[in-house]
Amino acid sequence: MAGYLTTHVLDTAAGRPAHGLRITLDRVEGEARTRLGEATTNADGRTDGPILPEGGFTPGTYELAFHAGDYLRARGAPDAFLDVVPIRFTMAEAAHYHVPLLLSPFGYSTYRGS
Repeated sequence: MAGYLTTHVLDTAAGRPAHGLRITLDRVEGEARTRLGEATTNADGRTDGPILPEGGFTPGTYELAFHAGDYLRARGAPDAFLDVVPIRFTMAEAAHYHVPLLLSPFGYSTYRGS
């Protein structure tokens, strides 16, 4: 199996998937960053495919950036505390990595999902 990365976002304040939230993925090597992907969540709060498909996997450090502020303001939260939520993590072996985001206007949580 080759490695790949999926994600999804749940809007916990609204109690539903976060539709229309922009996500970027960078590979991080020291101070250097390489943009590997960008996607917008669908009606299920997921990207339409892996944000990092099997062919793009290399062990290393990655960062997902969830553009939460734009999403929250578009849904009527003008005083949202969060703007961009960066999550930096390491993928060491070829496996399915899943990094979800649970989001509200004033906080978030994440974990390594399955």
